[in-house]
Parts: sequence; C-alpha cells; structure tokens
Amino acid sequence: MSLDLKVGKEIILFLQICISSIFPDGEDVNMSISHAADSIGLKEIPRYEVKINEDNEWMKKSQESFHPVEVTEGIWIVPKWITPPDAQATNIILNPGLAFGTGEHPTTKLCLLLLHSCIKGGEYVLDYGTGTGILAIAALKFGAAVAVGVDVDSQAITSASQNAALNNIGPDKLQLHLVANKTSLSSSDDWKYQNVEGENIYDIETATHKDKYDVVIANILLNPLLDLADQIISSAKSGAVIGLSGILSEQVERIIQRYTPFLEGIEVSKMDDWACLSGRKK
Repeated sequence: MSLDLKVGKEIILFLQICISSIFPDGEDVNMSISHAADSIGLKEIPRYEVKINEDNEWMKKSQESFHPVEVTEGIWIVPKWITPPDAQATNIILNPGLAFGTGEHPTTKLCLLLLHSCIKGGEYVLDYGTGTGILAIAALKFGAAVAVGVDVDSQAITSASQNAALNNIGPDKLQLHLVANKTSLSSSDDWKYQNVEGENIYDIETATHKDKYDVVIANILLNPLLDLADQIISSAKSGAVIGLSGILSEQVERIIQRYTPFLEGIEVSKMDDWACLSGRKK
C-alpha cells in the first residue's frame, strides 16, 4: 500500500509492506520476529499484532491463496487439492503446511530454474534448508539419483516427508534430516540441540557428509549464508554446482565476497528484487 503526499514541489512516498505469518500455540512471537528481522539486517523490530484464529480458518485462507505455479514451460508446482493443469508436465505436488517453499516466491523459482539447468541425471543433491522439500523433490524429478534435505525446523522435515509421499518419492531417494539448531540463525553461536519428540537430531556435518554432493542448493537468508559458508561448501565435491538464494539483489555483493574464495564461474540470476548466485566449487 502506498500513499503520495505533495509538499510544495516535492512528492514524498511512504511505502508500507504487510506480511502475514502463522505461528503454533506457545510460540514466542517476539523472539521469532526479532530473529527474522536480524537475519535480513533490520535494525528495529517491525510493528506487529497477534490474532488468534481457528485452525480451519487459517487452513482455508492458506488454500485459497495457493494456486498452481508454472515455473517454466513444462514445470508446475501444484497444491495437492487441485488437479494439475497439464498432466503431461513435470508436476511437483505440494501441501505447504507451515514450511517455506510453495513455488511462488522468486527465490524458489530461481533455484528451481538453476536445478533444471544443471541436473543432467544421476546427481547427488543437497538441499540446505529444505522447508517443504520442494527443491529436493524437483531435483529428483529432474533426474537426480538421490537428494538429501536438512533443516533446523522439525515442522519443515514433517512437511517435506509428506510432500515426498505425495510425489511417490520414498526415503531411499529423498533422505530428510533434522539438524541441530542455533540460538539465532544470524549469529555465530554454537549449535544447540533441541529436544523434539520422535525426531532424531543430527549434527550438521553428520547429516550432510563432506565432499559428497554434485549439487548443493541453499535457499535460506543472507546472514545464515554468510555464517555457514564453510559448511555449505564442505559438503560439495570439487567442481560441484553451488546455488545460493534467499537474498535481495542489493545483498549479492556481500555473498560474492564471501564465496569468491570457494567458487569459480560465478553467475547471478535475478527475479523482481531477489537474486540467486551460482558457481562451481574450486
């Protein structure tokens, strides 16, 4: 929403961006928003209000807002409650749940396009911050042999597992690991384990393995990409394709500076105000 005010011969533009998010009962909303603001470099926590809705109300709103997305010709992201518009296309069926990755965000599209262009068949792929599992699932549908998805959020692992089943992908093809979380994704604090009932929590090095993957994709945020560069790179084979996204166009130079020692042939693709950086491990 924008508002123009004319003052003399000057025009002052005020821009307000509203974001809606869903939190489970008992979540520390202030802490979550503080971490999110810090991860993208905001100096102050944005103003917010909390409303309590019935489960069926937010589920209905979520379904109404999620439509089939054509990433490129022949590749569709389709919610599970809708019939695919093109039955012959590569259709990635999703139930987004509470995890990130519905195919609508520019960074997800950029990562999908990168995977589509670099996967030739038989690759081992690491999806670093898997969310709904959309990128790992897509990689397998594009021809990868095995995909591994890791995330610090147990709900993301649950969502990705359900979405794999929706696409008839078994655990032999898509391996999902909940990894130890940090107090803040944007800090350099030590990894701290969370107790999640029924979940095995892995150390990140154990879950990702060193020098194993032909393709590593990380669609996360600026500060985690900066902080975790060594871990992201260490999981890739020499010559592997590395894709980094979740960043604004204005943040690209910081990522280039951080990853230049590790990557060659760096390229940047952009969509709207978002970017995806890719290169090959030296």
